[in-house]
Amino acid sequence: MFGGIDIGGAASAANPLEDGAVTEDLEASSRQDSLSPVLSLVDRILIEALTSSASDIHIEPQENGLLIRFRQDGVLRNIETLPKTLTPAVTSRLKIMADLDIAERRLPQDGRIRRGFRGRTMDFRVSTLPSRHGEKVVLRLLDSGATQLGLDTLFTDSHARAVLREMGGKPFGMVLVTGPTGSGKSTTLYALLAERNDPGINISTVEDPIEYTLKGITQTQVNRDKGYDFSTALRAFMRQDPDVLLVGETRDLETARTAIEAALTGHLVLTTLHCNDAVSAFARLDEMGVEPFLVSASLLGVVSQRLVRRLCPDCCQPHRPGSEELAHFGLVASDESQITFYRPLVAAAGSSDVCPSCQGRGYSGRVGAYEILTMTESLSSAVAKRASTQELRRLALEGGMKTLLGYGLDLVRQGLTSLDEVERMLLTDTGLESERRARALSTLTCKGCGAGLQDEWLECPYCLRVRS
Repeated sequence: MFGGIDIGGAASAANPLEDGAVTEDLEASSRQDSLSPVLSLVDRILIEALTSSASDIHIEPQENGLLIRFRQDGVLRNIETLPKTLTPAVTSRLKIMADLDIAERRLPQDGRIRRGFRGRTMDFRVSTLPSRHGEKVVLRLLDSGATQLGLDTLFTDSHARAVLREMGGKPFGMVLVTGPTGSGKSTTLYALLAERNDPGINISTVEDPIEYTLKGITQTQVNRDKGYDFSTALRAFMRQDPDVLLVGETRDLETARTAIEAALTGHLVLTTLHCNDAVSAFARLDEMGVEPFLVSASLLGVVSQRLVRRLCPDCCQPHRPGSEELAHFGLVASDESQITFYRPLVAAAGSSDVCPSCQGRGYSGRVGAYEILTMTESLSSAVAKRASTQELRRLALEGGMKTLLGYGLDLVRQGLTSLDEVERMLLTDTGLESERRARALSTLTCKGCGAGLQDEWLECPYCLRVRS
């Protein structure tokens, strides 16, 4: 088709430097003899964070020193305290690497550092904040070239995986993924995109920032300084003959309305929202000012998720929780008698005998817990009528939704995490009530005395046995 044209030469002339071709390698830089001690120190901090699979680096000026902390498996850990005199030099070096104004110390700043590390291109999202003892710097680590995990790897529950796969395979509508920052929302969305990625469809994404690079799709990053935000990008997408759209975050009314309009006009829209659980998404959209009838007409489903720490398989110990501990999670000891529970083996401080796999933390890596709400006819009707959150939750549970707590307890039964971790991340009063309601709806006969039960009863009124 393009015979007679030197395509290779034209490409070289148009783009002589591929993205990342001039990316400085961290390890090579740190080994330079001419490197100053401060530059070498900063490089070593970044290398140590990458080597230990940290997700964030916190550099915090304190009264007596400069505290370095890494977030590993969702938990912050103290790494080292440097002399206080190094604070200005370390923060200035990081600001130079991120192309920030080193003279501005009274206002927060945001930037990005890109470096190579063992054949990969790593991005560090940098945020500075003035504090009492100097500027605090936090870096979020992003592996832009990381291999994406598929739904088969992310989901341990085959039914939940099938439900989400069916939602992501629809030709039009909107799928919301909710959860706090760092809960794996982007990973879930990219897994859905990877399943839809095909030469026959046009996929476009708008993100802040672009966390992963996917071949075959168009990815764009917001630039608020130039007035290019999520809603502006969405309107531009609509003129680009789209099939599937990904919006990094729905944070205002204009973005929400534009996304819903796209979903109602024959496009599949994937986006994220910040709220506590799946049912709370309706209240969050209502607070933004989105009309309920638009939500009920466009929404396919809501996924709420959390990441819990995975027990280290090399050192975890069998554990038999007591009846009171099980009751704390709404469980009955007699129903869990055949289950082997595990707990982490945490090494004492200063101990030389630590597990090499987890460095004595007891946990290694994280696993997702999911709550998937599928829109049904009764649920859509209730949303359009502005039903209460409690009523919407009841309808979702009746429709078969597994709660976050229920999913987490299944992970405990599979030996993937511990009850302590489920309590830390998933156990709330609302979640416990919802889980009890879900279990109550699954049985209408008392296992203790065989009496018939009504839906609203959480325990048998005849023998006082808790429904399970």
